[in-house]
Amino acid sequence: MHTRRIGDVEVSAIGLGGMPMSIEGRPDEARSLATIHAALDAGVTLIDTADAYHRDAHEVGHNETLIAKALASHDLGKDVLVATKGGHLRPGDGSWTLDGSPRHLKEACEASLRRLGVEAIGLYQFHRPDPRVPYAESVGAIRDLLDEGKILMAGISNANPERIGQANEILGGRLVSVQNQFSPAFRSSEPELRLCDELGIAFLPWSPLGGISRAGELGSAYAPFARVAEAHGVSPQQVCLAWMLAKSPVVVPIPGSSRPETIRDSLGAVDLVLTAEEIAELDAV
Repeated sequence: MHTRRIGDVEVSAIGLGGMPMSIEGRPDEARSLATIHAALDAGVTLIDTADAYHRDAHEVGHNETLIAKALASHDLGKDVLVATKGGHLRPGDGSWTLDGSPRHLKEACEASLRRLGVEAIGLYQFHRPDPRVPYAESVGAIRDLLDEGKILMAGISNANPERIGQANEILGGRLVSVQNQFSPAFRSSEPELRLCDELGIAFLPWSPLGGISRAGELGSAYAPFARVAEAHGVSPQQVCLAWMLAKSPVVVPIPGSSRPETIRDSLGAVDLVLTAEEIAELDAV
């Protein structure tokens, strides 16, 4: 497995996104555990989750609990960096709400610590800006958690360039990751990716294959990805992830998966080398 860095931690160049294993349409627990174990067997050392990755109101943190169980039952579990997030909530009716207040973020972190069964969270990220709370106050709470040793590294998610700079300043230059949506269908985070490249901050594309319901349609929706995939004898999804990896050494995609076979296929992208002409063709999509 090729590796990249988040802060001072070396991680697999592609991580595993846990959300599909906990929200609507999720598989049974046995298949989810098999998916996580397949990722570990293939060399994954980064798993992305959040306390909001659950379906029903009474099961906040379902995905964190699932991941903790999977890691505890595998010999390689201790080598994994778990990145979780706080500040986004799901009332249980399928909607998403926000609470970026310092009080909530600190309480959410404590709850995540308990579910993950750790003394300090490897990477904790502010999930999404709350328009009711000044951004500096939300990130200030993340800084406090970092200073208190509750978290080992700090990141932000769904942030524009201005907020990346602001967060890094508030954190005293200790911002290690930015997790934004980025895929062939969603290219508006290019400026954030470039800024992260300049600053040496890890950029973690979420929904890199277009989302749970659309990942399988990537090749049919974007013909260049299908053409390049056919030329290499691989899936369009592998081509997509290899394309992202080629953009910058700070990029660490976190494709979501709920099947062992799909995460294994995604991980093949680390060994796929695209030509400059192919990359240019994909960039033009």
